[in-house]
Amino acid sequence: MTSSFPEGFRWGVASASYQIEGAVAADGRGPSIWDTFSHTPGRIDGDDDGDVACDHYHRWAEDLDLIRSLGIPAYRFSVAWPRVMPDGRTVNQAGLDFYDRLVDGMLERGIDPLLTLYHWDLPQALDVGEAGGWLDRDIADRFADFAVVVGKQLGDRVPAITTLNEPWCSAYLGYAKGEHAPGRTSSPLAYRAAHHLNLAHGRAAAALRSTLPAGAEVSVTLNLQQVQAASDRPEDLAAAAHADLVANRIFLDPMLRGGYPLELLEQTAHLTDWSFVADGDAEVICQPLDFLGVNFYNPVRICAPAAGLAPYPGTDRACFVDIPGPHTVMGWPIQASGLTDLLLRVQRDHGIPMMVTENGTACADLPDGQGVVHDLDRIDYLHQHLTAVRDAIEAGADVRGYYLWTLLDNFEWAWGYDKRFGIVHVDFDTLSRTPKDSARWYADVIARNAPP
Repeated sequence: MTSSFPEGFRWGVASASYQIEGAVAADGRGPSIWDTFSHTPGRIDGDDDGDVACDHYHRWAEDLDLIRSLGIPAYRFSVAWPRVMPDGRTVNQAGLDFYDRLVDGMLERGIDPLLTLYHWDLPQALDVGEAGGWLDRDIADRFADFAVVVGKQLGDRVPAITTLNEPWCSAYLGYAKGEHAPGRTSSPLAYRAAHHLNLAHGRAAAALRSTLPAGAEVSVTLNLQQVQAASDRPEDLAAAAHADLVANRIFLDPMLRGGYPLELLEQTAHLTDWSFVADGDAEVICQPLDFLGVNFYNPVRICAPAAGLAPYPGTDRACFVDIPGPHTVMGWPIQASGLTDLLLRVQRDHGIPMMVTENGTACADLPDGQGVVHDLDRIDYLHQHLTAVRDAIEAGADVRGYYLWTLLDNFEWAWGYDKRFGIVHVDFDTLSRTPKDSARWYADVIARNAPP
């Protein structure tokens, strides 16, 4: 068994605009649904918001210097739609200019950019009324327009663009569970939102192909669920298969196979009639992709519906069962073998090149008396999961890169600033940055092209 990753394996870190940028009213940026959501009392732990976050908008050069100093060769970042098009339609040149500076700064430091178009910060102006936002079919065209604007401005310097990040979260956490913006709680709406996200991906991917230089890569990033049945009972096996339809195949099948699984339509017919799917949508959604981004933090264990158990978002046919063993401070089970299994499943079912575009853990990161963060739990988690990626590659999965989540402690969505995922500690009073032990460990992994 070889100890190193393949030659040319891409190592990086990942971030998201609303979680780090701050400067929410600077240089013409308009509000996003997350500005509205985070300013609604009770929505975010501690009533935190992203108004300042890590102030990356003003400190981007310092943050890129950090990436370079750690020897990290690639950086996955997202473009804030409301910074570039405050009303979702009209271009704000000052917002584009920021990303010009950011990309040029990466290239000057020898950092390879991977750009994500949508990491959840939808312009608030597009989410108006009961049928706004991702419930509005026209949003797919607005997103394609945004893709063209960004592609024309940055495509000559950005070698790879991802359309969507984790549409599962946008659809189910945003429209069924209400945990994310815009905070709706209707399972039927989640399926409509999921379809429009799929449609937006397809229109944007096609628009990028006609805009970007030859050789530029187009992808999408999914937080695929590694679903386990709680037992061999037929009802638990059926519940797990259903959860896989709702979580994974609702995106994988239309994007990569050209249509929704018939089982999905049949098993959700009591929740929605799927009348929002129009003739020709399947062809629009299924666009050629250069790679699939896979985000993974933990597997999920599923059983048939039972009293006292949390239902799977968006459906009444499956419930969560906890996985015994160690858990992160998020309460998420740690089972790295799930990542191996997931990557091999995608390889087997779709045969598409993959990048692990997010993987990491939150820890109780407190500086010691000298201001140093000894985050051994994070190092152990990362070591296990990098070994899992290597295991998948050696078993035949075409995995070409790994982007650690995340560079900086930041605004962690509904959990506010309490949950720290960064390999760089951020003091949210002073905004000073301090690399943790995990940052130096990861730098060593990259230098070796293998975990130590």
